Amino acid sequence: MKRIILAKPRGFCAGVERAIRSVEQALAVYGPPVYVLNAIVHNETVVQGLRGKGAVFVRDLNDVPHGSHLLFSAHGVGLAQWAAARERGLHVIDATCPLVEKVHREARRFAEDGCAIILIGEKGHDEVVGTAGWAPDHIQVVFSEEEAATVSVPDPDRVAYLTQTTLSVEDASRVIEALRRRFPAIRGPQADDICYATQNRQRAVIELAPQADLVLVVGDPASANSKRLAEICGKKGKPSHLIASALLIQDAWLQDAETVLVTSGASVPESLVRGVVEHLAGKGFLAVEEHEVAHENVHFGLPEAFKEDH
Repeated sequence: MKRIILAKPRGFCAGVERAIRSVEQALAVYGPPVYVLNAIVHNETVVQGLRGKGAVFVRDLNDVPHGSHLLFSAHGVGLAQWAAARERGLHVIDATCPLVEKVHREARRFAEDGCAIILIGEKGHDEVVGTAGWAPDHIQVVFSEEEAATVSVPDPDRVAYLTQTTLSVEDASRVIEALRRRFPAIRGPQADDICYATQNRQRAVIELAPQADLVLVVGDPASANSKRLAEICGKKGKPSHLIASALLIQDAWLQDAETVLVTSGASVPESLVRGVVEHLAGKGFLAVEEHEVAHENVHFGLPEAFKEDH
């Protein structure tokens, strides 16, 4: 019988859950409209659902009326956005993931120590832009071993690295090693920057993909951690596809598959995964097995702004 392996953990991480709850709480307490800078998380289904409840998503703080309530997304922002929000008299609710905030603190610490900082991440990604904004005169962004081999710093003895929280663990390790070869004195964070949820979801697909003929990763094209899951499987020679929903599944992918591994990125609601399972069931994949590779029990409290108002 054709079967589906459901990877666990999958779906919402603690930071995403907190960010979504923050928007919902702001709408309940202050009423709509509540403004959100950038997508609260990288999933269009989540964004559309919150938009329907009264959230207004903007890319520019000039689009937020003076005195409004504004949420910063889970990806975080730089110092300039904080300053601009204060200038406009906005009531800020900071929904930055605490694990991203940790990277911001490290950026400030290394910059205060006079280090050139090499941030390993995707140029232009909201999280990378936000982190770079805490030490713009100190940070350079690299993504690959090739870029690590050519980056230059003023003083090779005063250099540090940080990473985006949603990178491939294996890819990041190779870039870090390339930097260590060039800059033996390079400093790094006291604890790994790649978040627990990213690591757990990657570990799950690495362990479970060998049992499958095909891997389907449910996730938004803008979601870095979702893209990494599909890329990891592809690099290991396993056919894999990143899909926003079941509507994107092509029959040709399933033609020679007896077992399909299904997982999802850290900003994906479970309803989209269930939609994929139902679609596959209609194609004859009737046996469903859930395999838990790592147990997660991490929860973050709501931002301090809610406590300060009550």
